Amino acid sequence: MDAYALGLGLGTQDRDGNWLDVFFPAPMLRPPSSLASCMAGHPSDQVLSPEDLQSIARDWDAAGHDDMAALARKMAESGRPAVAVCLAENSAPETVPAAYLKLHLLSHRLVKPQETALEGVFGVLPNVAWTDQGAIALNELADRQLDARLRGGVLEVSCVDKFPKMTNYVVPSGVRIAHTARVRLGAYVGEGTTVMHEGFINFNAGTVGPGMIEGRVSAGVIVGADSDLGGGSSTMGTLSGGGNIVISVGEKCLIGANAGIGIPLGDRCIVESGLYVTAGTKVTMLDSKGAVTETLAARQLQGMSDLLFRRNSLNGAVECLTHKTAVELNAELHAND
Repeated sequence: MDAYALGLGLGTQDRDGNWLDVFFPAPMLRPPSSLASCMAGHPSDQVLSPEDLQSIARDWDAAGHDDMAALARKMAESGRPAVAVCLAENSAPETVPAAYLKLHLLSHRLVKPQETALEGVFGVLPNVAWTDQGAIALNELADRQLDARLRGGVLEVSCVDKFPKMTNYVVPSGVRIAHTARVRLGAYVGEGTTVMHEGFINFNAGTVGPGMIEGRVSAGVIVGADSDLGGGSSTMGTLSGGGNIVISVGEKCLIGANAGIGIPLGDRCIVESGLYVTAGTKVTMLDSKGAVTETLAARQLQGMSDLLFRRNSLNGAVECLTHKTAVELNAELHAND
């Protein structure tokens, strides 16, 4: 049996048995057929009984998958709600467990942004209160807060959102994240990436690494190796006006502080601080001597390398000229060992 992805997870449910979140410690992309075939006959996207988990463990043992069998036994002994998800193909998720499995694939670096179907994920995921006691349904939050107060404590609500922070589910190797709440589950954070306090990485977005993120990496955007997003900078995502253009940042690029892009950049591009270049921005092209050659829309420059975008300080015109100076990031700052 061939499958696109497989995961065995522990989840949280509300009082009515609806899934709020699922933690997959060892998600798999294109799992061995012998592993996926063992799921036949077992419920998918539903709570597995301890007997179901022990049965799955025996089947995986017999197929030679000792690690996964051991995981199934641990879950059986925990008494926590467990769920198995086996996706036959890369299609849009229709259940909360399936959506969480796909988000885990991204944060475990098994797929890159735009490589797994996530259409409709907002409609699938519930809005949840994320607390120091885990995920809580919003219609149950007041009772839980009162219960905590009656016991002399406080229920800490860190945020109310459809997506939790990534680091409560997976911490990729070789990264630094100054403010973990600013990286959502489903972010792809490549080896050597540093995310500073004002940096943000949405789901289905991320960095190849290494690189420095002090700005916003919006949904659908991927940032190439050795690129730097300055403080307060922004990339236009596929969820917020990006249309059907997939925004990306090439290698060795610099987007200055409070700058932004609404077009894909090639390699070794620089956008001056404070300048937001959208697809329709009128750009004055300059030759090597600073003479004007033509004026065109920024969308005509998408994907091109070795471009410097700046604003003329005298007349305010957005100018572009080619340059060959690669952005050299500080190696010491990017050492995440």
